[in-house]
Amino acid sequence: MAAATRAELTKIFTLRSVWIATGVILALQVVVMLQTARLFADAVANITPDGTIEIFIDQPQPATGAILDLLVSSSLQIGLFLPVLAAMIAGQEFRSGQLGLTVLAVPRRGRMLAAKLLATASYVLLLAILIAGVSTAFMYDAVKDWNPDLLLTGAAFLGHGRFVAFAVLFSLTVFAITLIARSTLTGIVVAVALTVVTMTQIVARTLPDLDALLPLSAARNLLLDADVSRLTAGRAHGLIALAGWTVATAVIAGLTLGRKDAR
Repeated sequence: MAAATRAELTKIFTLRSVWIATGVILALQVVVMLQTARLFADAVANITPDGTIEIFIDQPQPATGAILDLLVSSSLQIGLFLPVLAAMIAGQEFRSGQLGLTVLAVPRRGRMLAAKLLATASYVLLLAILIAGVSTAFMYDAVKDWNPDLLLTGAAFLGHGRFVAFAVLFSLTVFAITLIARSTLTGIVVAVALTVVTMTQIVARTLPDLDALLPLSAARNLLLDADVSRLTAGRAHGLIALAGWTVATAVIAGLTLGRKDAR
């Protein structure tokens, strides 16, 4: 199992497209944070004596919760690109018959899929940690004259942990969907469609119980503070929903892989 996982990691690290996509994601994170840095700094500078912050006009919020939400959401907005990267990693298997070679090298379907999932999860985990680090660095610059220790609290690290959990679980879901569809484009389209459904809030306004089961809505419920944001379920529900998507799609992906891929 360890050898198969190392082989899959080697594939990932030797893909030029993965390196390019990784560079673009991290660069985009820096650009976005640079654009919002002044907004965050001004909002923190105007925190009232009773601990209220107004990040958006006429929307006062408790400063501590709002800043921790900003910390996590800053990572989340870039983390939405990680499933696209996962689709690219999965899709490379369908170029030039690489999946057939993989099946020949690791004929046990379950072992092969587990190695792919572990390798992809490891790469996404590393990138998610880097994204969280960039968010923390920029947020430190905003709060350094107010309460920089806030970024070292258990709540802050839990927020990062929830973001990393989302990044890995949703990326693995899209990875599995790409394997099922045997198409990188399909995996990317599904990831974008699920994101759009959550962002438009159409389902959340009409069928909140159903919305809570969607992966991006589950991520929102997992990551954000109910006292600051409008949610459709609790954090435990969000984590379970995300994990459910990952398990279900991985099982289906395993069933679609077989010895016929070696021919």
